[in-house]
Amino acid sequence: MAIERTFSIIKPDATRRNLTGAVNAVIETAGLRIVAQKRILMTKAQAETFYAVHSARPFFGDLVSFMTSGPVVVQVLEAENAVAKYREVMGATNPANAAEGTIRKLLAESIEANSAHGSDSVENAAVEIAQFFSGNEIVG
Repeated sequence: MAIERTFSIIKPDATRRNLTGAVNAVIETAGLRIVAQKRILMTKAQAETFYAVHSARPFFGDLVSFMTSGPVVVQVLEAENAVAKYREVMGATNPANAAEGTIRKLLAESIEANSAHGSDSVENAAVEIAQFFSGNEIVG
């Protein structure tokens, strides 16, 4: 199986509680390699572009506000089957339904403040990575 890349965001609820290291520990213990990482303040324009797929949904405004409410850590992760692996490591969107040991079960506050985002496909991962990283920032 080929090595894939996926995109991750450690969300403001986690960075506010100083949990970047805890999230990274779960990621790395699961066998995903962090090949790029930076802490940023996402702008409203970046959040609106990133979540454009949800723009017609009633929660869009709240989502944009949340994602711009504090620092986030954007990451590129690498592993065999990285997209599926990271989605498993994150756990269900609703932490109440997440499996034991997942990021969301361990660290999320709520369905909205669920600590992590991960790409849902290899194709979307490439698009999401390109929104936040240039090629020379990704060091395998």
